[in-house]
Amino acid sequence: MNRLIKWGLALLFGLLLAWFGFTYTVREGSSAIHSRFGRVIALHTDAGLQLKLPWPIDKITLFDMRYQYLDSGLTETLTQDKKNIILQTYMVWKIEDPVRFYTRIGSAGTASAYLADLLANAKNGVMGNYMLSALVSTNEDDIKISDIESEIMMMTAPRALANYGVSVKSIQIERLALPTANVESVFEQMRADRQKSVSQLISEGERDASILRSQADSEAAQIIADGLAEAAAIDADTETQSAAIYADAYMKNPELFTLLKKLTTLESAANEKTVLVIDTSESPFGILLDAQE
Repeated sequence: MNRLIKWGLALLFGLLLAWFGFTYTVREGSSAIHSRFGRVIALHTDAGLQLKLPWPIDKITLFDMRYQYLDSGLTETLTQDKKNIILQTYMVWKIEDPVRFYTRIGSAGTASAYLADLLANAKNGVMGNYMLSALVSTNEDDIKISDIESEIMMMTAPRALANYGVSVKSIQIERLALPTANVESVFEQMRADRQKSVSQLISEGERDASILRSQADSEAAQIIADGLAEAAAIDADTETQSAAIYADAYMKNPELFTLLKKLTTLESAANEKTVLVIDTSESPFGILLDAQE
């Protein structure tokens, strides 16, 4: 009985040894590089059970084929206007070519270092073409963050695929910081930009005010001219009507008209306190002699 148990245990151990020594499992979302004496002989990307020879003859390297996240950390770079800035970026990537990834990098554990160096080189190259105002500015039109991200992506993605078999889905700027020495210069630039905007607004306001004043003066002059013309027309019409009335009155009774005109002239020329020294032979003062007679 004891001998049967021993044989049973030995058989179970042999089966387990055969199972783990001659088979391996590829999980969903993973791939496996099957190498023999260091040479890749097979790539398995479908989930399932696969056969192999025991180590050290065969070696199985499993890779996660899902998207992964790489944070570059805070790294310092230089802008076109020689300003030091600290950028933190991140990359979303996955293994596209497992064989190339295996032969160029070797393992997923060291991939971050390779990709971080590639990202840093691209970031330094792109930022050398942009001023600091492309990242920090009070003018929205100066901000070029999306363009910077696109250029870093264009420099990184083809190289990552060609060199390491890595597909880069996205590269984004996560954080921007400034060294202490540059903070004051950045604030000074922001103040200058703001003052420029203020000066422009003042200039535009003065221009608009000048235009409004010119229009108001022109309209006022036109109104005054129209009023004077209308008043002159009214005066002329009044004089015409007055002359017509006087002419009509004179035609009806010339002697009475002449007498009344003389009296009106005398009335307007003197009052009860007026002392006149006159020649009664002159009109309209002759009427005084006529009155005495």
